[in-house]
Amino acid sequence: MDLKATLYRRLDKYARVDTQSDDKSQTFPSTKKQLTLSKLLAAELKAIGAKKVKLDKHGYVTAEIPATVKGKKPVIGLLAHVDTSPDASGKGVRPQLHKAWKGGDIVISRKHGVILNEKNCPKLSLCKGDDIVTASGDTLLGADDKAGLAIIMTTAEYLLKHTEIPHGTLKIGFTPDEEVGQGVKYFDVKAFGADYAYTVDGDVAGSIEEETFNADSVVIKVAGKSVHPGSAKNAMANATRIVADIVSSWPENMIPEATAGHEGFIMFMDIAGETEKGEVSGIVRDHDLKKLKAMERQLEAIVAAKRLKYPLARIDLAFREQYRNMKEVIVKHPLVMANLKAAVKQAGLEPRVKPVRGGTDGARLSFMGLPTPNIFTGGYNYHGRYEWVSLDGMNKSAEVVVNLVREWAK
Repeated sequence: MDLKATLYRRLDKYARVDTQSDDKSQTFPSTKKQLTLSKLLAAELKAIGAKKVKLDKHGYVTAEIPATVKGKKPVIGLLAHVDTSPDASGKGVRPQLHKAWKGGDIVISRKHGVILNEKNCPKLSLCKGDDIVTASGDTLLGADDKAGLAIIMTTAEYLLKHTEIPHGTLKIGFTPDEEVGQGVKYFDVKAFGADYAYTVDGDVAGSIEEETFNADSVVIKVAGKSVHPGSAKNAMANATRIVADIVSSWPENMIPEATAGHEGFIMFMDIAGETEKGEVSGIVRDHDLKKLKAMERQLEAIVAAKRLKYPLARIDLAFREQYRNMKEVIVKHPLVMANLKAAVKQAGLEPRVKPVRGGTDGARLSFMGLPTPNIFTGGYNYHGRYEWVSLDGMNKSAEVVVNLVREWAK
């Protein structure tokens, strides 16, 4: 099953559409430009013969691939997201194909000094001999998750052409705003009609994921007191300095740069300040909910100490729940992962079950009643100029999806 040419054609087409989401927006989708790709996908689904194709007012694209077997079988959903991360530009993406990479440097952009190799990305060593796709050094590639879109669309077309492959009814869903944590905010699980689902939104070939972080956001606001610096002693509360003091007091072994695997962290992302007001926002992440709450208590203790240190200032701290570890739901449905592992093995790969150090639409969908683990796409280094994806990995992902729907038809 070699679908690489079709997969690359679709990835190239989708990647060139700017669909960057905006975490500061109050609209849904957060950017109208995401709808450009959603409309394209809906039209393409109709063109390949999918049924019940719909693009709703929220930007969700849904469709159905009819069953090829008789009798009642579980309805399986396949999902990917159309948006790309706000962390790097998605405008003017120009994919590059590096055929049959044998090792050494992959020059993404000599002009910008963006060079990919096994030293700065050890995961690349898993892909010797593969066709590697990157952007051009000015932007991210957008394989997160346009590789997923291409895999699902190509697999759907393949299944529609090969009706001899046994499978039950399949549902397809493409969502906006996953990168800003709002991907399934208005998603109607009941109307979607799947019993179980899979996001195609992972990384290197063979990796599958049944657990995510527990995730909260954090905002700290400081109201300071401004007086002339010449008479500031015991009278000024400099909000900028206070915010910086809080951030620098967080332990350096509990930040993203110092953690891996199941280790949690707090990341301070946006800081703004002047003398009279300051604000810092960030994220709290851990796979263990008790450990997440312990980190929040630790930050609360730091803030309490700063209130004593700066009595002239007012310091407010607030946490907000974003999503929870989907493993809590998925373990109650063992066949969901059992069938996925079998499908990966049938593709000649050893399943590597690992935690997502982030979130997927599947996290919230699982708690909405639709158990949804994650399947690899074959890529890595997402959200930046060093992003890459293996076409061979994408091809394996498509093979896994075909194997998976066969498993559910048994």
